[in-house]
Formats: sequence, structure tokens, C-alpha cells
Amino acid sequence: MEELKHECGVAMIRLLKPLEYYHQKYGSWMYGLNKLYLLMEKQHNRGQEGAGLACVKLEANAGEEYMFRERATGSDAITGIFAAVHNHYKSAAKEQIQNPLFAKKKLPFAGELYMGHLRYSTTGKSGISFIHPFLRRSNWRARNLAICGNFNLTNVDEVFDEITSIGQHPRLYGDAYIMLEQMGHRLDREVERLYRQCEIEGLKGMDITKEIENRVDLSNVLKKCAPSWDGGFVICGITGSGESFVVRDPWGIRPAFYYIDDEVAVVASERPVIQTAMNVMACHVKELKQGEALLVSKNGQSRTAQIIEPGELKACSFERIYFSRGSDIDIYKERKRLGENLVHPILRAVDYDLNHTVFSFIPNTAEVAYFGLQEGLNNYLNMKKKDWIADHDTRKDEEELQSIISMRIRTEKVAIKDIKLRTFIAEGNSRNDLAAHVYDITYGSITPGVDSLVVIDDSIVRGTTLKQSIISILDRLGPRKIIIVSSSPQVRYPDYYGIDMSRMNEFIAFKAAVALLEERGMTEIIRKAYKKAKKQQSQPGGSSAIMNNYVKEIYAPFTDDEISDKIVSLLTPAGTIRAEVRIVYQTLEGLHAACPNHSGDWYFSGDYPTPGGVRMVNNAFISFMEEEYLNKTGQLIMTTDK
Repeated sequence: MEELKHECGVAMIRLLKPLEYYHQKYGSWMYGLNKLYLLMEKQHNRGQEGAGLACVKLEANAGEEYMFRERATGSDAITGIFAAVHNHYKSAAKEQIQNPLFAKKKLPFAGELYMGHLRYSTTGKSGISFIHPFLRRSNWRARNLAICGNFNLTNVDEVFDEITSIGQHPRLYGDAYIMLEQMGHRLDREVERLYRQCEIEGLKGMDITKEIENRVDLSNVLKKCAPSWDGGFVICGITGSGESFVVRDPWGIRPAFYYIDDEVAVVASERPVIQTAMNVMACHVKELKQGEALLVSKNGQSRTAQIIEPGELKACSFERIYFSRGSDIDIYKERKRLGENLVHPILRAVDYDLNHTVFSFIPNTAEVAYFGLQEGLNNYLNMKKKDWIADHDTRKDEEELQSIISMRIRTEKVAIKDIKLRTFIAEGNSRNDLAAHVYDITYGSITPGVDSLVVIDDSIVRGTTLKQSIISILDRLGPRKIIIVSSSPQVRYPDYYGIDMSRMNEFIAFKAAVALLEERGMTEIIRKAYKKAKKQQSQPGGSSAIMNNYVKEIYAPFTDDEISDKIVSLLTPAGTIRAEVRIVYQTLEGLHAACPNHSGDWYFSGDYPTPGGVRMVNNAFISFMEEEYLNKTGQLIMTTDK
């Protein structure tokens, strides 16, 4: 019910044939440009704050531009950047535009190598200067570098110190800029190494330049840079001479997929995007492995290389629950299993009274889990029917048999989002008032005072939408009970690997745990956790240090059910709700059973895969304590937002 933001989506396409080939076979030399548009548009869900693309034209003559970039901000940025590209062609005659040889020589963005990016900010920074791709220029083609990525580094300070200690001077302080300068420096060193090698071999002038471009090995660049990065990342890059790469973090936190045939090499953040754009089967699309890079040389030869030793696989589970497109064959099955796993907790919550229970879902991203829940409930009903038939003489109990057979899972569309209202939601009291009307309810969909209403969601993070609108709106239908179901476990911890969740006070589960500690006179636990986090913060060691997540101690005294019950009391508008309200969460065990290959669950468990993640969650807790729990005399006070 609450929109989460995350960074970001990437797309790359390398044409392996001349432009004339695609013009002859597919009717346009713009084949690569059009495919990039599809790859980006199909990933619009991954970034709606901005978009950018870069293009390299191979074999350009000296004095001719060979590397192009276009960027735009806003939710319509994809349309904007491609419109800007096509604006370059308005002055050309129709026969010129349809001539691949003319396009190759004269038209911008008529190249063989394309890279695109969709941005969701997790830093709060906005504006065109923060839109990928980032570009580092040089008058040597092989030294030009453009990068984009889906990443967050948790050790930016350390990387910054490393590169400035050798004399570099980044123009801005941010992980993308720092990574660009770091890789650019190593690319310079790689080109210089090859230059000296070519001189020793007796080459001169343009022969050296050509040999450098043919021999550049970007794996050498990546192996010098990537091991210093702590965080989740998929980084893509292209050089002015036509080399390209995509590299994935050693824990497999962020996703990357690729497809290669004799015509193209394609990369995207999601598998079904490649399937749709290239019309290929899922088995033909490969996933980049942990710490691995896909490299395509200037001459179009592709290979994979192990850049960093792989760590324990911690692929992001939120990708499976929420972010990635549900059209992926495996994600679809996993989301259905997430719903099916909730059958028995829900049955207990409604006292097994399916005759008087209506099931629905909010928002649309929870629909697949809802289908899985329905299947699980129907399987439960079928078993109940089978058991009844085995225990009864159907000839004598025909009326009861008919009643049993006719039992169905009652499903309704109880709430519909009014998209138009989103543009009017501004600030303060006006925002809260309008938020209460973002959803329309379907009146008459339940029997007032008799039916329970079960509504499944994919996640409950802050709980603001539940408190401001959903619970009150559903209560208007007059249900006896309102059961809010989350197909993910309780979100207890911030994410520092790409998702827009970074502050402790954003989490309703954290607020609930703190409130329980206050109510039960256990605030000393909070003070001790704070002192331990502060002591650890002052210890040297950087990203190599052994770190403990002391925020776990805030949750340790309570069961999941205790925290869920407290969340209900914090989110239920006081004195206005007639129905009994409950929240049912997925368990960690249920999550792992549904998504066995994506064990990255730090938002729920607090088990961060990297030292940087642990350090940052402790820092977030320290900031929370010092900004909200310290008075002017330095004494800890407890003033939880009730």
C-alpha cells in the first residue's frame, strides 16, 4: 500500500553486425536504438525520477563525434530522451534517414553500442547532474568512459579517501562520481600500460592507438576497483573505443541478466524485459553470477570473467516480493507461494469461518500473492470436503453434502485506487485529508456486522497509508474483523544496498518495539544498545572490521505476534474504527521457503551481508537516539511518537 523507491534499472545493447545488416533484415538501422527504448520502457517500474542513455559510434574518423549522451528528469524522462534523439534527425531528408551508411557517418546516436539507465534516488539528491550515465571525457577514445548502475555503496568515505590519497580530485562527492573517477583512473593506467607495451614492440603513431583499442582489457580495470566496493551493485560501462562491461556485486544483491546471439549482446536488470524485447525464451537468458562481469570487446567478442571472489549468496528478496516485474516465470511462482504460505495464519485469524470471510488485495503489486492465497484456501477447502465425505454416509446426509460441496472462497474487489487524486496530494493537513480518499471502496461487497474482511498487501513498512486511509476506508464497509495481511515479514531494518529505506524512525515495527519497551519499563535495553553502537562506531577498521548489529537487541524481548499487535494499536485511528483489526505477517521461514534462491533478508532479519551495511544500521540507530531521544542535558529521554 506504500510505494517504495529503489535504485535503479539498467539496459545495454551491443550490435554485433554493421548497421546495414539490421536495416536490411529488420527494415531500420535504428534497430539497436529501438530495442534500447523497449528495454528501458519495460523497466519503467524501476525508475521514475529520471532517465539517460549513452551511445558509441564505432570507427568514427578523427574530428567526428563518436560518443553521445542524453539525459532528462521526471516520470516521462524515457519519452523525453528518445524524443530528443529523434529531434536530431528532423533536418535530414527522408532518403538520408533511411540510408544506414549516411546515418553511420553523419547522424548522432547512430551507433553500435547503447547503454540506458532509469533512476530512483535513494540519496535525496535530484537534478540533471545526478542522472546516469556519468561521462568522463578524454581526447583518446579508449580513455572515454561512461557508467551507470543500480547500486548503493556503504563505504563511500573509504573509497573517496583511497582515490584522493593518490592525487585524484573528484568534482562532486557521491558514490557514482567517485566510482567514475576511480575506474577512469584505472582505465588511464591500463591504456598507459598498453602504450608502453606497443612502444617496446616497435609500433608508432596510429598503429599504437589501434592496438591499444584492440587490446584494452576492462577486467584489469574492474579487478583494481570493484574489490574496494562495499554494497549492492550492478555497474555498466562503455568506452569511447567500443568496449563494454557489466559487473555484479559478490553477494548477488542486485540483479543482472544478459542474452547473446550472433546479432546482439543485451543486458537488463530483469529477465522478462529481455524476453519481451528480444522475443526469446527464459532458458536463453542468463543471470550474471556473483562477482562476475560480462565483457564485450571492441570487435564484438564477449566473455565472462570473475572479478571478485563470490561471497555468500544474498540476492535481494524484496526484488522477488515487490520490485521486479511479476511476469518473470520464477517470480510469479514465488509470489504465489508467498500467498499460499499464509493460509493457516489467516484461517486462525478468522476462526476458520470461511463462510463469513471475504478476501481481497491492495495494491495491484499484491495481486499474484492473492492468487496464491486463493489456491491455498481452495486446497484447504477441498481437503475439508474430502474428509467430510469420508466420514459421512452421503445418502443419509444429502442436504449437508450439498452444503459442503457448495462452499467457496469468497473474493471481492473491495478497494480501487483513484490515481487522479495523487497529483493533488501536497502537504500537511491537506495531504492527510486527501490521502483518506485515495482508494474507493466497493459498497455492498460484504455483509456488515457479519463478515470478516481479509486484505493482502506485499509489504508494510511505514504504515502511514494504512493509518491515514486504508483501515478507515475498509471500516466503512462494516466488517466484523479487518485482517491486514503482509506477504513479506515485518520490515524492521533500513536497506543500504539500493532501496529507499534508510532511517530507523521510518519503520512501524521499530516504533512498535520501542513503544513496548517503554510500556514495560525496559528502556534500559535501548540505552545499552545505544552505548554499544557508539563504542563500536569509534573503533577503527573500516569495512574490514567485524561489526555487530545492536538494533537487534531492541526486538529481542518480543515475539513477532507481540510486535504485530502493537503495530495494530499504533496504526488504528483511535476511537473511529468499529471493526476488530489484526495484522498477519509472513514469517522468515515462509519467505525462505517461497524464495529459496534469494536469501537476502536483512530488512527483516538484520543480517546484513557486508560490514558496511551493519555499520550504517548502527549509525542510523545512533542518529535516531541523538536526534529524538537526547535532551539538552545529555540525558536519554523516551518520547516515542504515539
